[in-house]
Amino acid sequence: MPADGVLDQLRAAAAGGGGPHDPDPVRAAGEHDAIAGVPARYVAAPRDTAEAAALLRAAAALDLAVTFRGGGTKQSWGSPPRRLDLILETTALAGVVEHAAGDLITVVRAGTRLDELAATLAGARQQLALDTPQPGGTVGGAVATNAGGPRRMLYGTVRDLLIGVTLVRADGVVAHAGGKVVKNVAGYDLAKLVTGAYGTLGLVTECAFRLHPLPAAAAYVTRRVGDPAEAGRLAATVRAAQLVPAALEVDAPAGGGAAVSVLLEGTPAGVAARAEATRRLLGGDATAADEPPDGWGRHPWRDGEIGLKLTAALSGVPRLLADARAAADRHGLPLALRGSAGVGVLHAGLPGTADPERVAGLVDALRMATAAVAGHAVVLTAPPAVRDRIDLWGPVDGLALMRRVKQRFDPDARLAPGRFVGGI
Repeated sequence: MPADGVLDQLRAAAAGGGGPHDPDPVRAAGEHDAIAGVPARYVAAPRDTAEAAALLRAAAALDLAVTFRGGGTKQSWGSPPRRLDLILETTALAGVVEHAAGDLITVVRAGTRLDELAATLAGARQQLALDTPQPGGTVGGAVATNAGGPRRMLYGTVRDLLIGVTLVRADGVVAHAGGKVVKNVAGYDLAKLVTGAYGTLGLVTECAFRLHPLPAAAAYVTRRVGDPAEAGRLAATVRAAQLVPAALEVDAPAGGGAAVSVLLEGTPAGVAARAEATRRLLGGDATAADEPPDGWGRHPWRDGEIGLKLTAALSGVPRLLADARAAADRHGLPLALRGSAGVGVLHAGLPGTADPERVAGLVDALRMATAAVAGHAVVLTAPPAVRDRIDLWGPVDGLALMRRVKQRFDPDARLAPGRFVGGI
């Protein structure tokens, strides 16, 4: 069908979806409308769930491959889609639907920016306790990638805080699960199922989250040490103490040295006492401050560089930190490490200009290192030359089950085809 005919049908679907009709929510794709380097043909920005459902029904009838886009901060993550016709962006699906402050619950649309949501909730002295490693990220993007940062040690990840979703399936059928709805559809815990699925199972249009009060006081206690292994040992010492930290982060820049930072939250008096106890426990030149250290909660890479996620059993974090740095030295690559030593999740960054063969060798070594401590290594983002050389995901348990779930939700494989593990 000619492009004009497809645009007309998508526009007709949007007009019949029940939403307002000005401005036009459908357009031809521009030069910047691409996902992981794959250009799209069309872009649609629905204003509500009904309009999103109408657009996905039309896309199904036209056999269009669809990928979702929020703030665009993680579009380079994952594998490129095998094909891409329509980008369905959530920027117009923004705002708080409900904030039940007394119940510590909010319902929010998927295109809402996390920083804007934080400012709104702060007026009620409440928070969605998610760290935002990349400014500009949206609620939907956080759900799609199961985002988390240092404070996951106390509050958990998206999967732990998300209690309900509204999901539009590939065929345009709307499903509600969790939150104020007692029964999930089709027997699935739908909210957990779509979290971290990279948009391959459906479009999340609304999310219900569990909230937490903002702490009355917070302190960051930091000690700088000589190498990542020493930082890992100190982190283990803090974890074994009765300090109840909200976060425990290790930062080991590629240039050498390392630091351990501990976030403490609570009442002013309690935080002050625990901060002093933590400073004594860390020893050396440990200092306490009201503001986080540079780089806190950020990924140790920039746009266009290589980013990895490394996991380990808690007891294996010191070993992983040491082995990762040693592996990088053997391959002659400058590896930056930063992450949550309190939960066994680290992130690693490499220059985007690094030789793909050396990167492939290092990734293999990191996968052996993480496997030795009951973890995994996943390449989250990389330039095309590196993506073409390696398997981004590595070995994944339960892949056959994941394929069956994909078949159930998207039998024609039109939603973000190939973006997720195993080509799902």
